[in-house]
Amino acid sequence: MFLDYGIKDLIDILLVAYLLYQTYRLMKDSGSINIFIGILVFIGCWLIVSQVLEMRLLGSIFDKLVSVGVLALIILFQDEIRKFLVTLGSHKRLGSFFRFLTKTKQKKVEKADIMPIVMACMSMSKGKIGALIVIEKDMPLNEIIHTGEKIHADINQRLIESIFFKNSPLHDGAMVISHMHIEAAGCILPVSHDLNIPKELGLRHRAALGVSQETDALAIIVSEETGSISVAYKGQFHLHLTPEELERILTKEKQQ
Repeated sequence: MFLDYGIKDLIDILLVAYLLYQTYRLMKDSGSINIFIGILVFIGCWLIVSQVLEMRLLGSIFDKLVSVGVLALIILFQDEIRKFLVTLGSHKRLGSFFRFLTKTKQKKVEKADIMPIVMACMSMSKGKIGALIVIEKDMPLNEIIHTGEKIHADINQRLIESIFFKNSPLHDGAMVISHMHIEAAGCILPVSHDLNIPKELGLRHRAALGVSQETDALAIIVSEETGSISVAYKGQFHLHLTPEELERILTKEKQQ
């Protein structure tokens, strides 16, 4: 029986395993892991009933449920599917390939583009002024930008500090930086409901983690209570950073 298997079957199995693994990661990040496990249990029961036990009546019922369930899953997980497709389309290697075809060069990130952000965060940290800055990477943040007030200005330390000044009408929302421009301020971010977030971290940290889970953006948080600088990236926190550490992270991630 196993002699009939060839290299094509091995590749087929590996691709299915990779697809299931990526689906598991996607469900885990979105907090839908229990639904994913339930789907696997249902598929296992369907295969046992229809293929192993060959129960025709029950198998036909499962077949109908599966045909309807596919459409239901697409509706239920439309945000996760959209995120997966956007991530696939914005993959760095694909982006490099298309830039090669169109003969466009990726803009080199200079230290002068990073330092105004670092200096503003350092100044706000000393004054314990709360701030939330989201830096767009490959995935566009147009939907988030539309929730705030569009600015489209060059990155400037004083402008950043004035936006997050306590009496400013935009200080409670998030600032979005795209293509090294301040695109909008006062933006609304998706809030993470991860139960593992430390209780001492507030709403700004939860919003920063939420946008880092749903996109590939990097979020900088300045705590209003302690003045500490933190970064949320790829669903992970980097807490209590020094200005030098923040500069190093921004330079590294923007160059990738």
